[in-house]
Amino acid sequence: MSSEQKPVKDAADTTEAVAAEPRPRRLTYAAALAALEGAALVVGGLWMLVLGITGDGSERQQGVSLGITLVVLALLPLLAARGLLLRRGWSRGPAVITQLMALPVAYSLLQADSMAIPAGIVLAVVAVLALVLLVNPATTRALGIKGPGRGE
Repeated sequence: MSSEQKPVKDAADTTEAVAAEPRPRRLTYAAALAALEGAALVVGGLWMLVLGITGDGSERQQGVSLGITLVVLALLPLLAARGLLLRRGWSRGPAVITQLMALPVAYSLLQADSMAIPAGIVLAVVAVLALVLLVNPATTRALGIKGPGRGE
């Protein structure tokens, strides 16, 4: 090794160092919010599935399709929440995507003239709060994510 070369840290050493630190509360809260959104999608999907099965004709097909879609979509935030709790760096991407997908849904709920407005407010607050928690430097460090230009 020449004097200009620096020894490269082993990825396992970096992972062990990150895992040795306690999990920041912000990371735990972000995981909880993602799990909450996933659980809400599962409940909503099962509800639509039951309504679709008990409905008639075209309502049945739409209800079953929407119910299955919502349950499948719930996998993204649920897997992200598990990854966040286990401090996996890959999990921040799906968690952020989930929050970004929730914002237009919240906006459309806020445009309704019905009981959907409070749901839109809650969804918007949860999505923005989760985004803030996910991009927090403490969360980023705990997940072992390095920013651009921080190769070492």
